[in-house]
Amino acid sequence: MFTGLSAFPITSFKQEAIDYKAFKGLVDNLASANVDSICAIGSTGLYPYLTREEKYEVAKLAVDHAKGIPVMAGVGALRTYDVLKNVEAVQQAGVNAVLLAPVSYQVLNEEEVYGLYEAVSHEVSVPICVYENPRVTNFTFSDDLYRRIGKLPNIGAIKIPGTPFAKSASMDISPSGAINSEGARRLSSLREIMPTHIAIGVSGDSFGAAGMSEGCDLWLSVIGGVFPRTVMRIIDAAQSGNAVDAQSQSQALSGIWSMFARNGGGLRVIAAAAEILGYCETPSLPAPFLPIDKKEYSELEHIITKLSLS
Repeated sequence: MFTGLSAFPITSFKQEAIDYKAFKGLVDNLASANVDSICAIGSTGLYPYLTREEKYEVAKLAVDHAKGIPVMAGVGALRTYDVLKNVEAVQQAGVNAVLLAPVSYQVLNEEEVYGLYEAVSHEVSVPICVYENPRVTNFTFSDDLYRRIGKLPNIGAIKIPGTPFAKSASMDISPSGAINSEGARRLSSLREIMPTHIAIGVSGDSFGAAGMSEGCDLWLSVIGGVFPRTVMRIIDAAQSGNAVDAQSQSQALSGIWSMFARNGGGLRVIAAAAEILGYCETPSLPAPFLPIDKKEYSELEHIITKLSLS
């Protein structure tokens, strides 16, 4: 399941309760687009903000409406005990994989993070996608830690930050020019560290085209949770060896990438996009989140219409 597009739909709220109708609509759209997998409760799916019961309900709804497309669910929590309980809940819902970040309030050290993955890897019956997101967790995986985690059972993929691909993502590139990039070198080093069965996925949507062009197995995409066909066209170009076309399509979305940067990530922007498309009502995020401002909302509407995002 760790190939192509892993689409991350938001978990919409309405009056401080999950809007299950909106979430079903988003999943139906992803199933219709025939994405490669769905991450039902990723970061934009608000996994840290949901109760265990809500995680189960959201994961079950995704599984029931995915039309056979593999479903992954986020299970991160502050305590290993709660992570394991979350794993139990989403596995009961029928998910095909779990997404696990080293969530913390007190910053974790390497032995603590290794202990987390060791504990979970021996309890799950589905693959784990290791989620590295230093901006959120204040933790960066060393190569040695990746090497150790890669030897554990049930590790299926790693989700790396897109920053090694930043240079390629910010300029016009050619397929030959991409081969010797920093991103390609980072991928090569990770391939040497990790067992061959473990997929390597890129995150950070502005880096997705470059990451896929340079050899990542999958793009774990926030924008793909609302506009899957747009992202799939970029992936098709990247995997067909046309890095220039893939990068051109990504650069056309630069207005959205800028909004992500101004709004602390994709959550608020993609929530607004779901509202614009009629999946949910405004506001669609739980407190204390606030919607993006009216000027950016109008700008986002213009981009969606101008580029016929779908």
